[in-house]
Amino acid sequence: MTKANPQLIAVGDNCLDAYLTKGFVTVGGNALNVAVQWRRRGLNARYFGALGPDAEADIMLAAIREAGLDGSDIEVRPGASAVTLLVDDAGERRFLLESLGVGEAYIPSAERYEALRQADWVHLGTNSNQELVRRLVADGVPFSIDVSTRHFDLSLDGVPLVFASGPDRPDDPVEPLIAHFAQAGARRAVITCGKRGSFYAEANTVVMAGSMPVPVVDTCGAGDSFIATFIMSRFFEGLSEQAALDRSALMASETCTHLGGFPQPIRPIPGWLLAKYDSVIRTTDGADR
Repeated sequence: MTKANPQLIAVGDNCLDAYLTKGFVTVGGNALNVAVQWRRRGLNARYFGALGPDAEADIMLAAIREAGLDGSDIEVRPGASAVTLLVDDAGERRFLLESLGVGEAYIPSAERYEALRQADWVHLGTNSNQELVRRLVADGVPFSIDVSTRHFDLSLDGVPLVFASGPDRPDDPVEPLIAHFAQAGARRAVITCGKRGSFYAEANTVVMAGSMPVPVVDTCGAGDSFIATFIMSRFFEGLSEQAALDRSALMASETCTHLGGFPQPIRPIPGWLLAKYDSVIRTTDGADR
């Protein structure tokens, strides 16, 4: 299928990432990153998610609007916005805290759900709500979901497309994971395996593509760029599975060349945020900045 300007909506997680060892914050989250990548390509994209009435939300809303998304699509709900505290261990990110906030298991309002039913494609981010997944399947909405490494948490029966993280070691088989998604009822699956490359599985067909090596600045959001590109390339530009995987790998590698899941102003960690999580920072080994 080809369509010049499809209506695309990403739903779910967002997060304020605080890199303690580097002293800055970035805005991201799988669903938000996917929506931003669509907007960067000039596509008709929206992002539905939730934030709390707090200062973290102010930072995230500013980045969301700067990326070209409509801030009024975000719901403000009682509670806290999502925050992640990270440190850098020899080039590898280590999470000290993952607070999912009010966006955890987010279900859009009735008005926003109606927009999902009318969309050409919906993407659900990680930590998605089981009820929302089942409603989209029942309503025949074309959609995908990123289960990341949580391969067994959700019922996937009838889900049109599942994205998942798989083993990056060449001697670890991918076939059991492909079989799991097929047995769970997913109609298609894309498994990304870091430097090893990616796999597309549908019925009895498995297609593999390699990765694109680049000097890595930050791997955050690379998989989300892959997802955004694959959906557009395969389902709306008519590229083959192989070509879509190859293009997606290229865009994922480009994301690794800058800080954050998408290009954005890099803001210093606010003093109030450090104070808010001081007890976590002080009591966690290896968090020295």
